[in-house]
Amino acid sequence: MCQVLVASFRKSKLEVPKGSNLLYETSEKGSAIEGSRKLEHTDELTCLDKAAVVSDSDMKSGNFSNPWRLCTVTQVEELKILIRMFPIWATGIVFSAVYAQMSTMFVEQGEVMDRTIGSFTIPAASLSTFDVVSVIIWVPVYDRILVPVARRFTGKERGFSELQRMGIGLFISILSMAAAALVEIKRLQLARELGLVDLDVAVPISIFWQIPQYVLVGAAEVFTFIGQLEFFYDQSPDAMRSLCSALSLLTTSLGSYLSSLILTVVTAATTADGNEGWIPNNLNEGHLDYFFWLLAGLSFLNLLVYVFCASKYQHKKASTA
Repeated sequence: MCQVLVASFRKSKLEVPKGSNLLYETSEKGSAIEGSRKLEHTDELTCLDKAAVVSDSDMKSGNFSNPWRLCTVTQVEELKILIRMFPIWATGIVFSAVYAQMSTMFVEQGEVMDRTIGSFTIPAASLSTFDVVSVIIWVPVYDRILVPVARRFTGKERGFSELQRMGIGLFISILSMAAAALVEIKRLQLARELGLVDLDVAVPISIFWQIPQYVLVGAAEVFTFIGQLEFFYDQSPDAMRSLCSALSLLTTSLGSYLSSLILTVVTAATTADGNEGWIPNNLNEGHLDYFFWLLAGLSFLNLLVYVFCASKYQHKKASTA
């Protein structure tokens, strides 16, 4: 990647020839990059193509082996692939911020709901079990039912493309936040009716009302996370598949940081002038539902950005030459 950037910078004043066959590529069957196939030239990010322009000085010296001065088309295309993949990768961070709510705000919400079954008290965090159950159910449903049905309409072996699968997951994540917000609205309504707003106590509404939001997060996982892994493995440069697959998992940690950042900003903004804020110590006095709606709104905007980027995405094409 650095070699392409340096070589294109050195040749920034040169013009890119109109014919891609005039750009430098090895005459050998395989790529100059070990473990990679040759890639076809694309018309995007043409400024990087300058790294593959054979200059007069290259012709005079006859030295085509210095990759810091002259790169192959395949090297240039591999960098283009990473740049094209970046917006798709970045949209996964917002999804991971939604996913992080299972271990944070969902648990906080569950703590102030009725968690008792007879004499037994259910730990609020234990409801994440329904996320696992949802994943276990959705994986065979996707493979055995959704894929065959989708295959009839799309004609694709996998039913949905990786980008379509990820988009469906992003949409479902919006529904999960909406479900959490609706449960919180009902909980706060009941707290007001029973005069529990000023009391830091659980509201008599069953914690099992949280099940839909956990199930929806699980369904979103099946579509988004698995779609991400497939997408980054298929579309990444051949020699960088392991790295790119690992980068897809990086969105999980970055999503947690984003969730913390959003929570910090919301707390600072809503507690100004001595207000209780959306998420006070006593959630009966707050508006956790506003926080969930905020995440739903951010997820919707993220989905719009994703759809735009996915519609413009140009898939990798290996050269047959």
